Parts: sequence; C-alpha cells; structure tokens
Amino acid sequence: MTTQPGERQPIELTPQVEDRARGVLLASACGDALGVPYEFAKPPKHPEMIGGGLGPYDPGEWSDDTQMAACIAQGISGGASLLKDSTLDVIADNFMTWLREGASDVGTQTRAVLGAYDDFAGSPSGKLKKAARAYSEQTDRAAGNGALMRTAPVALAYLDSPIATAQAAVAVAGLTHDDQLVDESCILWTEAVRNAVVTGDIAIRPGIELLRSESQDYWVKAIDDAEAGNLNAHQNGFTVGALQCSWNAVCSVSEVEGVEAIQLGIENAVRLGADTDTIAAIAGSLLGAAWGASCVPTVWREAVHGWPGLTGDQYADLALTIIGGGN
Repeated sequence: MTTQPGERQPIELTPQVEDRARGVLLASACGDALGVPYEFAKPPKHPEMIGGGLGPYDPGEWSDDTQMAACIAQGISGGASLLKDSTLDVIADNFMTWLREGASDVGTQTRAVLGAYDDFAGSPSGKLKKAARAYSEQTDRAAGNGALMRTAPVALAYLDSPIATAQAAVAVAGLTHDDQLVDESCILWTEAVRNAVVTGDIAIRPGIELLRSESQDYWVKAIDDAEAGNLNAHQNGFTVGALQCSWNAVCSVSEVEGVEAIQLGIENAVRLGADTDTIAAIAGSLLGAAWGASCVPTVWREAVHGWPGLTGDQYADLALTIIGGGN
C-alpha cells in the first residue's frame, strides 16, 4: 500500500525505540546540567556537572530549560494530544506553577510573557498566546531560544507523523513565542528528533520540507553555515543561532558512536560558550534520540536531577508514557 504525504504510519515500540525515546529526555537534561556552570561565562576545556551558574544550582541540577520541558512532558504524560486546547491549557497552567514555585532562572522573553498572564482574558493557553503576541508586537527581538530549548518532549508526541509533530511544535512554541523563525526552528528540531527516535538516524534537512516554501532557502543556508562552522556562538540566544550551534555540536561527532557520541557532542556544545545549558540541552535531545538512554554516561545519569523533584531516570521514564499513551 502506498503511503500518502502526511499519512500516519504505525510505529512499533520496540525496546530500541523506547530506549531512544528515553534518551531524548535524559541526554537533554544532562546537557542542561553540564552547561549550567558555564552559562555566559568562559567556555570550559573540560566541562563538569559542578553546579553554580545563574541559579545557583547544585551539582547535576538542571535549569529552566529542563524545568519547562518537564512541564510539557507531564502535561502529555499518558498521551494527551498537543493539538487540543485542553492539553495546551494544562501546559500553560504548569508553566505558571513553575514560575511561582520552581523557576530558578527565567529567560527575559519567557518572564515577560508569563508575567503578563493576568493582563489577558480567556483560557490559560489563550492568555499566554495573547501575551506572547503582545510581546512580539512591541519588539524586534521576539525570536529568543526559549521555545526551542524545551522541544524534547514535543518531539515524542507524534512519532508516527512528521506533520502532526510540526503542528505540535508550533502550538507549544506559541505559548511564549509569537515569531515565524521560532516556529520554524522548533519544527526542524522536533522533526529531526522524532525521526532519530524512529530510525536511529541523525538528519535535519528532511524537516525543511515541512516549512513554508518561502522560508526553505533561508534555512538551507543556516544549516550549511552551521555545518561549515560559520556561526556566532555569542548570538545563540537567538533561536536561529541556537539551532545552528546545536546542529554544529551534533555534527562534530558524526564519526563516533554511542556513549562517546553523546558525551563528546554535549561537551562540544558547552565548549561553544554563551547560552551553554540551552545549546547542550538542545543538542543532547537529538544525540539521545539517536543513541538512546543506555548510551548516556552513567556518571551523568546518576547525578542529573531537578525540579519538580525528579531524578534523571524518572524524567526519562516520562518518555515512555508519552509514546505509549496514544494521541
């Protein structure tokens, strides 16, 4: 039978797929915690999970990148659909709870949007989307990396559909960011992660076909530049720069496999400097998707933890409830 464009294809949840799904969350959290001590500081030669940073954080503790991703993961635990407003409302409520009770560090754009929550009427997700739109309308700097940093669980929601994955990426990004480049960067990364979980392969270019035609040349060049090392790490707070730095780190380990690929790739992400925890978290999600939780270094897996009171393995286990719950 011929599969039509956009048609869903059933995915067999083999032990390998489940391991790779867990790897998405676990390796992303480990990247976050490894980058925490060096955020906007001198890039390290040999990064370690020593804590400190902008939190300050305990050794092995993840930051707002994973805290916000956990809000999403818990919101879709059991298979709740990201294409339903009711699910987005749960995630919006989770974000607000996090802001009040768990946020150890909050990005400028995200803080502004969440802080304006009570200024608008409507459902929880509707209020945040209105706040995000209002923020975007008053600045030319609305394309921050705060949506891209938390895409790891989004990429797990629709393993059987690139189109649904892209739609979900835009829906969740819109809770805090109203910007075309943010949407497109999230589409590209979530599709790369989804594909890696399903196939074990690392590729970002297939996702370009999911973008509007007028944007495709822009992203081809951005990816070309990332692969060639033509990037400015000092601008990786910008969603395009964040994607470029993350993809550059992933590409840097294309000749190695398994534990070595995850460890060295995440370390290289941290070595790029600037927003180290975010870049390492983004890169980690794709490396973990390709190689699996079983290839995350044991010392990292045992150390990583964070809000809302989860160990690394407990956070990773949320992936199984997402991919096994149905949508």
